Amino acid sequence: MTPRDEHSRADSATVAPPQCPAHAYGEGGVARLYGPAAEADPMGLYEQLRDRHGAVAPVLLHGDLPAWLILGYRENLDVTRTPSRFSRDSRNWRDMREGKLTPDHPLAPISTWQPICAFADGQVHERWRGAINDAMGRFDRRGVRRHITRFANQLVDRFCTTGKADLVHEFAEHLPMLVLTQLLGMPEEYGPQLVKAARDMIKGTETAVASNAYVQETLRKLVVRKHADPGPDFTSWLLEHPAKLSDEEVQQHLRLVLIAAFETTANLIANTVRMVLSDPRCRANLAGGHMTLPDAVEQVLWDEPPFTTILGRWATQDTELAGQKIKAGDALVLGLAAANVDTAIRPDPTAPVHGNRSHLAFSGGAHECPGQDIGRAIADTGIDALLNRLPDIRLAVAESELNWVSSLMSRHLVALPVQFTPQQPQPQPPEESGLPVPSAADASEQDSPEPQTSTADRSAGIPAPPKSSRSRTSVWKSLTGWFRRR
Repeated sequence: MTPRDEHSRADSATVAPPQCPAHAYGEGGVARLYGPAAEADPMGLYEQLRDRHGAVAPVLLHGDLPAWLILGYRENLDVTRTPSRFSRDSRNWRDMREGKLTPDHPLAPISTWQPICAFADGQVHERWRGAINDAMGRFDRRGVRRHITRFANQLVDRFCTTGKADLVHEFAEHLPMLVLTQLLGMPEEYGPQLVKAARDMIKGTETAVASNAYVQETLRKLVVRKHADPGPDFTSWLLEHPAKLSDEEVQQHLRLVLIAAFETTANLIANTVRMVLSDPRCRANLAGGHMTLPDAVEQVLWDEPPFTTILGRWATQDTELAGQKIKAGDALVLGLAAANVDTAIRPDPTAPVHGNRSHLAFSGGAHECPGQDIGRAIADTGIDALLNRLPDIRLAVAESELNWVSSLMSRHLVALPVQFTPQQPQPQPPEESGLPVPSAADASEQDSPEPQTSTADRSAGIPAPPKSSRSRTSVWKSLTGWFRRR
């Protein structure tokens, strides 16, 4: 039975106002993944669906389009690792072929097929993904971290004299976009408007289509500019790659990187800072040197992944998954947050998972996020700079007063108000001109990539190698001073 079948077997439900609990379900009692009821407590909804249906549950997307939500850890891995059964090509979606996903549909910007690796499998995916990987591999990792630190300090300088700040709107949302505009070779002034458009687009709001159009036009102009004036940046490297991507292909991949990296990293920064400031056990472990800041970031990736779900697999054939009959053309939603707390692989969700990168926060399989280490670097380097600058930073409200807003794919803090002793702005070093391309001679001198556990090791829960002693010492010093002042 498909979610469509469950939807159609019951009589039409009485229309209820959006605030009413009855609005959480469509015909046949199929849960909606959109609307106020679903967005109020997505994790609670996932657990209700797990109790009712098991590892795979029928759900409804915007407009009551039927889909399957994958709640189990192993089932998510199965879907991400078998493109022959579950494709990333949205043209397989039955509802799209039948014209039910109109151009103005809230999900159109994130599900309409585009010439990018995220919507391809096989050789086409390898060509596009290879260009992305090669371009990202050219970044000087120490150069990237210098830019992160510089931008973090610039943001802190804007509010450090006041003794208070909202770290969502004044720090977490701006740092990733400042870094990304630098990496992509864009003027920094593009950042503020792109922050608004990027976040709006993935919410699936009524203005998502207009926000997508703004992002597309901004990136189209960037591609034209880089043809005339290339530099040591991601856009230029894609344009000159041997895979010979078209301008349209480059533009769409820039959009993919910009949107995915911004939302995930902004959420990761906010959630990690919140945990550091509100969790006594985390503070004690950091201050005592039992946990590094990268460990704290990884814990958040387990407990509060930046993307709670991802709409992005479509069945290529009739098949079965966790006892559910999946039909060709059905849509599947990866339940990343739900999978990370699946008791089959994590019996005690309160137990620390230091050093273990087998979570699904960055998806899995061939489409696992290629920029995850840059996202981690933005988060831990930026937070390290923040804590060093403001050693007595603390929450300005009780943790219970913090609020979140949710959408289909993400859940993020509305605000993170903090207080601290006012500080003076730091003298800023001269502007750095772009990110140099490392030569073979100095490649051995660069910081090595952050260690990872491969997706092939996820089900075994193999932990990543320990982080460097340099990172541990830096964070220990800053957190020790901060912790003793509390």
